[in-house]
Amino acid sequence: MSEHIEQQPNLTGNSTTATPVPDYETIQAEHYRAKYAGFWTRLWAYAIDLLVLSAISGIIIKPIFRVAGWEITNPPFFLFSSYKVTLLILLLLYFTLMTKYLQQTVGKMIMGIRVAAKGGGKLTWGSVIFREVFGRFISKMLVIPYLLVLFMPRKEALHDLFADTVVEHEHSYEKEMRVDYRKRIEGQQLQEGTII
Repeated sequence: MSEHIEQQPNLTGNSTTATPVPDYETIQAEHYRAKYAGFWTRLWAYAIDLLVLSAISGIIIKPIFRVAGWEITNPPFFLFSSYKVTLLILLLLYFTLMTKYLQQTVGKMIMGIRVAAKGGGKLTWGSVIFREVFGRFISKMLVIPYLLVLFMPRKEALHDLFADTVVEHEHSYEKEMRVDYRKRIEGQQLQEGTII
């Protein structure tokens, strides 16, 4: 990170006043932040996750249902069978536990993206549950909320908005310029490495 400081003229514009008015400094700092993951990257990660869940279902869930003699049916869209409910629970557990403990699912690992809290820091159980259970359930039922990624400035889907999260690349960054205005105090020591 590099900083550049410029001295600004007196903001009052009046140089004949009896009391001196402090000058202001403009501080420009280069900042690098993780690049937000776009629609197609997230779609491919989700498709990979569905393949993983399909494999788990085929290797574990279906054999258990067949051994137990339970029927595996595919009812219409809004109706649920015991098999569909089991798959839904598996899906929600997979996304919730992987996101909480690793910040990414298998699909996200392969695509090099991860879930992060907007303000930084660790993901809380509350935000993960809102994102992966309530938000994802609504998005999965309606499909359209996934398309918000195309229009939002931070490329968030509906479940990201619910949980105050973003999905970002692990090894890809974007440069931002931050501008800050500070009062210049007489006799103030500048930080080491500051360029004037």
